[in-house]
Amino acid sequence: MQTFVLVVHIILAVLMIVLILVQHGKGADAGASFGGGGAATVFGASGSANFMTRLTGVLTALFFVTSLTLAVFAKKQTTDAYSLKSVQTTTTAPANSNETSPVAPKTGE
Repeated sequence: MQTFVLVVHIILAVLMIVLILVQHGKGADAGASFGGGGAATVFGASGSANFMTRLTGVLTALFFVTSLTLAVFAKKQTTDAYSLKSVQTTTTAPANSNETSPVAPKTGE
């Protein structure tokens, strides 16, 4: 599931980059009105710009959702890695440092 979300996240990032680079800036339309294009460019044609702006907003929202989802996956992995539930506990008797061998010496022979 995490791999699928990561692939969608990367595809959304590339699509956003391409879509943003294709769009015209608002400064380009205002500059054209001062001597290079006519009065119609001041307000511009909002047909394609409106669609591209909305598409950019949708892609940005999806990118935000995938970012949060990947953050939740990363937090879960980190919590599981450092959890005490995954540690195997074994009980062992402490070693006695005074004895040199574990066998008691025989007496009486």
